[in-house]
Amino acid sequence: MTRISDPQSTRLPVPEVLEQGGQIPTFTPVPRQCERHDGWTPARQSRFIEALADTGSVAAACKAVDMSTVGAYYLRRQPGAEEFREAWQKALDLGVQRIEDVAMDRALNGVDEPLYSYGKLIGSRKRYNDRLLMFMLRNRSPERFAEGKAKGLGAIGEMEKTRLKKQWREEWEAERANVSPEEVRASIDRKIAGVRAQVEAEREREWAALSEETKEAWERFQRLKARDLEAVQPEKP
Repeated sequence: MTRISDPQSTRLPVPEVLEQGGQIPTFTPVPRQCERHDGWTPARQSRFIEALADTGSVAAACKAVDMSTVGAYYLRRQPGAEEFREAWQKALDLGVQRIEDVAMDRALNGVDEPLYSYGKLIGSRKRYNDRLLMFMLRNRSPERFAEGKAKGLGAIGEMEKTRLKKQWREEWEAERANVSPEEVRASIDRKIAGVRAQVEAEREREWAALSEETKEAWERFQRLKARDLEAVQPEKP
């Protein structure tokens, strides 16, 4: 199944010409065996990527083109979808950046909050969220506001984490429906490689931050450790 079933509406073709200026990633559409105006046409694929870059949400992007998330993940796994998958990831990155920009704008400039008196609207006031501002500062400039590492901020961070976990779980379950064991293993290998790269980068960052005196002390410790361990090794028969 590649589209939302809705007997009360008829899916219309999206415009064939879509401007992808700015930073919207361009790509070669996934080839389809048969072209249907209500299927994953090149125009609909482009519109999906554009919506994904605007919202940072696969579900919202699918809704924008009247297609199902299961169909989107199925399309991403098809032969010839390499550029589509790459554009997908780039669009998600852009979407997250835009969400961060909106959050930062609200943190800095506040939001208008209506004022009521006895059930009657009498005006509005600007409300500022200092907790949101600190959350954004700590994650955008951790070296200045979070002692060198990004931190959450109490209830706000927990709420956002819960929302993202739910979204990712739904997307994972939708994708899992038609995933082969080989694809699962490949996905696990990619995640392990990513974790290893992060650990290695963190080690290099910590090592670079050490003084020459500390580095020399560490290297001497390693030499002494190797010497002591070698001294207690049982003799080979």
